[in-house]
Amino acid sequence: MSQKILITYKNADNYFYFQPLVSTTDCKNFNCGISEYNEYLFCDALRSMNDHIALTWLLTERTTEKIVAYMSLIMDAIKLSFSEKELHKLNYPFKTIPSMKIAKLAADREFSKKYKGIGTFMIDTAERLALICNKDYCAARFLTVDADIEHDEGVLAFYEKNGFIPNTESFNKNRKTISMRKDIY
Repeated sequence: MSQKILITYKNADNYFYFQPLVSTTDCKNFNCGISEYNEYLFCDALRSMNDHIALTWLLTERTTEKIVAYMSLIMDAIKLSFSEKELHKLNYPFKTIPSMKIAKLAADREFSKKYKGIGTFMIDTAERLALICNKDYCAARFLTVDADIEHDEGVLAFYEKNGFIPNTESFNKNRKTISMRKDIY
């Protein structure tokens, strides 16, 4: 196979377009290899949007019109300990800090063989959306995620590579996910 194409903000528009999920979107060809994530896109994402629970965004390849990746975003709040707030230089009297959460993030297996950096591009896009939200609509200091270690043990390293750190206030070693945050400022 030829070398993977590295996706960055500078070249992404050449290969993809980014849009919200709509009722006419054909999602059935998407396969990230995790049935729970596929089923969410096929069966639950639109309902979550209609119920104002989550907004799902699609990265679609221009040439094939197929979904390369998706992410669902929600508003969130995280509790930070005193030392965690000090780490981020937050002189804020409350434990709870507003954030935007990546509730789901998945990339199609076939497109992951063709393109490199899809997940990082999606995280960067979520961060840009959070910054736009901060400027125009409502505040979110952090980007958060529950890293799904049940389905992929390497996901922690992926999120850490992208600037996330574990939340100690939410740490529970019996969980199937690890709560993580990225300071967007």
